[in-house]
Amino acid sequence: MKSAIQNTILETYSKLHDLVSSFSKEEINIVPFEGSWTAGQTTQHIILACSGLTMLFAGKTEKTTREPDENVKTLDNIFLDFTTKYQSPENIKPPDIEYEKGTLLASIKKIQNDLFEAAETYDLTLTCLDSKVPGFDFFTIYEWLHFAIVHTKRHTHQLKSIYEHIKKQ
Repeated sequence: MKSAIQNTILETYSKLHDLVSSFSKEEINIVPFEGSWTAGQTTQHIILACSGLTMLFAGKTEKTTREPDENVKTLDNIFLDFTTKYQSPENIKPPDIEYEKGTLLASIKKIQNDLFEAAETYDLTLTCLDSKVPGFDFFTIYEWLHFAIVHTKRHTHQLKSIYEHIKKQ
């Protein structure tokens, strides 16, 4: 369980890192089409959603009385369905500002390292009691790691689309 999720963390954040790297410093702040975030905002949204997760793991936890990966399929169904659009919760909405590519890339790397290390360090079956995703009960550490992965995959897919739009213009 640990090494499998660690491999997925490395793969997911490496893909994101490579994709963000492929934008020029100007392209990172271009709005590709009306109603869309820039690549910088999309990346910042991932950063806002995934940084600090390890503080949850170090916070209040309890032994889990259900399957520790019970919510994984539901998370996959929500986040890997690219046909459905969702509104971002306010607390992880990226500000409409100019983003600096190097800063974004450094943050992605830090999240990758933090999550990878957390997968090694923590008992992934524990339930975290300090925060919830709307519509769900408390997540286990494993489910939080999975959330970070599928949420990042979703927005990496979105970034690919932004990149293609910008390159066509």
